[in-house]
Amino acid sequence: MKNILIILVSILVVSCQNTKPKENIEYSDLIKKIDSISVNNGFNGVILVTKDTTTIYSKAFGYSDLENKTPMNMENQFVIGSISKQITAVLVLREYEKGNLKLDDKIIQYLPDIKQSWANEVTIHHLLVHTHGIVDLNKPLEFELGSQFHYSQFGYELLSQILEKITGKTFNELSTECFAEYGLKNTYHPDNKNYKSLVKGYEETENGKLEFVTNSLENYVAAGAFISNAKDLSKWNKMLYSGKLINEKTLILMETRYATRLHPIFDKIEYGYGLLFKDGENNTQIGAFGYAPGFVSACYHYPQTNMNLIVLENTARKLDNFKETFHVHTELMELIKKRTPNNVYTK
Repeated sequence: MKNILIILVSILVVSCQNTKPKENIEYSDLIKKIDSISVNNGFNGVILVTKDTTTIYSKAFGYSDLENKTPMNMENQFVIGSISKQITAVLVLREYEKGNLKLDDKIIQYLPDIKQSWANEVTIHHLLVHTHGIVDLNKPLEFELGSQFHYSQFGYELLSQILEKITGKTFNELSTECFAEYGLKNTYHPDNKNYKSLVKGYEETENGKLEFVTNSLENYVAAGAFISNAKDLSKWNKMLYSGKLINEKTLILMETRYATRLHPIFDKIEYGYGLLFKDGENNTQIGAFGYAPGFVSACYHYPQTNMNLIVLENTARKLDNFKETFHVHTELMELIKKRTPNNVYTK
């Protein structure tokens, strides 16, 4: 009996020794490259990479408060900029699934106080994909409805107002209920005021110094001012792309390519509902960038490998060239994208 126990223990030890290196070998090169890109570029923020239920990479860099040198940690919260748009899009699509609105509904049905004639033509769909041409409630459309793309924060503000009319709740209440329902405990409408770990945002001045900015939350919330952290955004991705937030048919609508624009980082880019992807990559890499004063973010999902990449930074540098501002984010995105099977993606 004693000999049998010794053999069993030996087998267990060998098994454990063989299992751990396999995991390390699979991701060790990726981990080293992420470390190298982050350190060499002076990254200040958090990076999270997951696959299914496995956390591949989770690391905080630098400080949440530069003046007081408060170390950054993975629980810290950030203003997520235009990543907010996909949250708003999901809230709209949930009402669509309930039959409370149609995507081709004219906005005059919900916002009757708008006096411009275009309110009788612009639809919820136009607002979602930035093809409406609204620049001011008291002015004509900028272009013929649906003929062009013009990235619009105000269009998403109108979507939040439509949601308030439909539900009888404030946009704060509506979004907060959604976050609570799905266990997103670190994601907030800024008016909620319950966030405790929001980092300070900094922008690089002309003389190269980083200065704290106080206007990070001044954008329309629906378009760019939700607050979240890396773990919640990764969880959001997992629920969204598995059909838990909206059903699979509605998710297809959200991921459909409706409009094209010349993007300051990606050049030619295509848009769904709150999501963007490079030409032909909606089956490879899909998600969004986010920018708010002092905050530079990326939230991406890789459907072929079921990986998620979250990059949240609170130091915005080289603002005269957004490709440089988002350099770390795009480098990391390329790393993850390269893990897509060769028959799906080749550089």
